[in-house]
Amino acid sequence: MSEELFAQFTASAGNGGVATAGANGGAVSLGDINSGGNAGNAIGVGDTTGGPVSVDGGSVSNNTALGVSANGGTAIADASGGNYNLAFVS
Repeated sequence: MSEELFAQFTASAGNGGVATAGANGGAVSLGDINSGGNAGNAIGVGDTTGGPVSVDGGSVSNNTALGVSANGGTAIADASGGNYNLAFVS
């Protein structure tokens, strides 16, 4: 029985290297936000005579909810090796 020796070779060619990509949202700029007239309670008091007069306007509350998003979208990176790279065998 004869033994045959086979040489093992590895062929390598240039590659594109490292590719990085970012899809940062960045900054969001909002214009004027008007959440209403922001006027409290309107109270009219007519003529009064005698004794002390007390007027209570109650409580006033005004809520404004904002939903803001700065999504960056999709980032695509490509590290293609390109054409005409030389291959070598080692």
